[in-house]
Amino acid sequence: MLAACGVSSLEELFAHLPEEVRMRRPLAIEAGKSEYEIVEYFRRLGAENAEGYACFLGAGAYFHYRPVLVDAVVSRAEFLTSYTPYQAEISQGTLTSIFEFQTMMCQLTGMDVANASMYDGSTAMAEAALMAVRINGRRRLLVARTAHPEYRQVLATYAKNQDLAVEEFEYDRETGGADLADLAAKLGPDAAAVIVQSPNFFGVVEDVRGLAEAAHGAGALLVDVFTEAVSLGVLRPPAEADIVAGELQSFAIPPSYGGPYAGVIAARERFVRQIPGRLVGETADTRGNRAFCLTLATREQHIRREKATSNICTNQALIALMATVFMTVYGKQGLRELAEQNLAKAHYLAGRVPRRFSGPFFNEFVTAVEKPEAANEALLERKIIGGLTIECWYPELPDGLLLCATEMSRREDMDAVAHALAQAGEMAKAGAR
Repeated sequence: MLAACGVSSLEELFAHLPEEVRMRRPLAIEAGKSEYEIVEYFRRLGAENAEGYACFLGAGAYFHYRPVLVDAVVSRAEFLTSYTPYQAEISQGTLTSIFEFQTMMCQLTGMDVANASMYDGSTAMAEAALMAVRINGRRRLLVARTAHPEYRQVLATYAKNQDLAVEEFEYDRETGGADLADLAAKLGPDAAAVIVQSPNFFGVVEDVRGLAEAAHGAGALLVDVFTEAVSLGVLRPPAEADIVAGELQSFAIPPSYGGPYAGVIAARERFVRQIPGRLVGETADTRGNRAFCLTLATREQHIRREKATSNICTNQALIALMATVFMTVYGKQGLRELAEQNLAKAHYLAGRVPRRFSGPFFNEFVTAVEKPEAANEALLERKIIGGLTIECWYPELPDGLLLCATEMSRREDMDAVAHALAQAGEMAKAGAR
């Protein structure tokens, strides 16, 4: 194997790795252990590390309950091992599930058409921006500073080699929502799209209608982005938007250190030929029975590359199936009740700690606490994973801690969070004196 790789030793094979990340000792495991004993050992340690921890992290990856039916369905071989459904006659199961996924996403977002999913929310936002550029031919993108910082980084990467200008507009320091006045000052005849996230990175629900009016007044499109899909169970669909892009991790997709996830793009019907990826449509077979096929596929695997809307627009069919099963299990009323639980628990927690912004919020919010890192360390000692410090992205908010409460949050844990934050505040004041 070494010879086939063109090297003479393992040292040479791994020479590209920095010395500080290379382990020079054997694993700390007793000698003579069989494979299944080692696997069991790590499973046991993993359970000890994770067992009993409450979690108040959000910011694009949320801790929700996963119905057991989800894994029972997606683990079936006909779904787990399937690939792109090029041949409709032998792919009716996969095509049916994708069609149902598209239908549900249209119902949730208020849009006319939805694609068969995207890699994740960040790439969906970037692809939605490129879609807007293709539609109106303009080259400047305005993105709210309240959109997820990492989503904005992905957008900047996409835009760099497309020769697109990306400009950010500010947020209102009181409400935490997008600053419409700053947006109006930066809009112009060259703006292709206004991109906003709602609920935004601070958890604040944006004024989508007002943002749409501002964008459309300048001839730009409005791209609405969501990272917390459960919010769509209680918030009014962003029907004023032209394109909706989002992340479906909340729909029974485990956090898993950041992936794999599933994104989605939905839009008005008149933009259907500019949607990246592919769409499944309903048709009839030779006997007149209801059937499904790929109705529109604008990616390079299906058409000539120069005509493709994107060359990085594969879908996440299996992960999207998880979201489809989740939506089917809960149904419209169940999803609303789930969203109401998130809303109630987050507002209970927010009532016990100081809020940084006054705007309406769903299940996460920014609290102001001196030395938020110290508060998180105190919470970890109680087996509670605290919030996300946001100073690295928002230097003007050194005391900002983003907290999220879902249906999984217990009252005693929320009380413990409030107590730890209060203690951290008192310690900071004492140190200042």
